[in-house]
Amino acid sequence: MRCLSCKEEYGTGDAGTCKECYEEASETEEELKREIEDLKSKLTFLRFWSPTENPSGSRSHALGFYDVVLANRSPVFKAMLENEMTESQSGTINITDASYEALRAFVNFMYTAEACIDEHLASELLVLAEKYQVKHLKSYCEKFLVSKLNWDNSVMSYSFAHQHNAKHLLDMALGLITENMDKLTRLDEYTELVEKAPRLVVEIYEAYLSKQVNTAAQKDGSRAI
Repeated sequence: MRCLSCKEEYGTGDAGTCKECYEEASETEEELKREIEDLKSKLTFLRFWSPTENPSGSRSHALGFYDVVLANRSPVFKAMLENEMTESQSGTINITDASYEALRAFVNFMYTAEACIDEHLASELLVLAEKYQVKHLKSYCEKFLVSKLNWDNSVMSYSFAHQHNAKHLLDMALGLITENMDKLTRLDEYTELVEKAPRLVVEIYEAYLSKQVNTAAQKDGSRAI
């Protein structure tokens, strides 16, 4: 009798397919079942969005764990779920410091390593990534923000990067600022920075002076040659 799959001849005791094709089909079926269950869990996971009111009056989002995806991506989540904390007992993490859009993008990135973002969302996601130690997401958002860096947002980006340990963004913003020091004091963001974070203003001027000294030293060195 001929196998309907591989067309090879096989014993008449079997029906439809040979033993090898039957076993291969069974393995494929099991794999597909696992993929379907995984997709179901992801779909269920992505439907956790139901803002709740905390006793303090703030809004929060309940983050339900139906698998270990987030725990594997974030050491902070992993610690929450493995230790004897409220989250490990309820299987839920309440996040109060993120918008619906940011949290949705955050979870989506954990599953797909992809995100459709703008500057505002990238900033929110970077804050979440820093807090929950999701390094790839933080790097992704930081690179995006660097690509959007310009003179108008340079001071704001510098302050934001300093606050959230985004070194690459900080260095790029600081470099742009020190190249345009003659325009710095005309920015509204500069006035705000002086009032709220004067230490950062000092660091900007220190970086500028250091840059001037290095430039002068290089010129003197080239003249000596």
